[in-house]
Amino acid sequence: MAFSDNLKQLPGVSHLAGLYLVDQTDAVIATIENKPGQAGSLAVYNHLAQTFGAITPEAAQRGLELYAEHTLDAQTNPGKHPNIDRLIGLRERGETLRVKQLFAD
Repeated sequence: MAFSDNLKQLPGVSHLAGLYLVDQTDAVIATIENKPGQAGSLAVYNHLAQTFGAITPEAAQRGLELYAEHTLDAQTNPGKHPNIDRLIGLRERGETLRVKQLFAD
């Protein structure tokens, strides 16, 4: 399925302002906000965190599947899709990130 079709299957994120991605040292390494251009990634990362408990290598693999055609584009054009690049790196390095939800007011 296409990314847009996959997004329709994921839980909504209207209750979230964004997510913090936190490494093993408790450092926030990235923020994904609920705004145009990031809302799809927010939905993917939130779903992965809810399903796997964190962004594990296995969750990263599932995320790459959900990003569908954008994953191939990210592999062909490193840097174009930083949220996908992050999943590729986590999968390759066997690393895990925790997710902290930021709730909308």
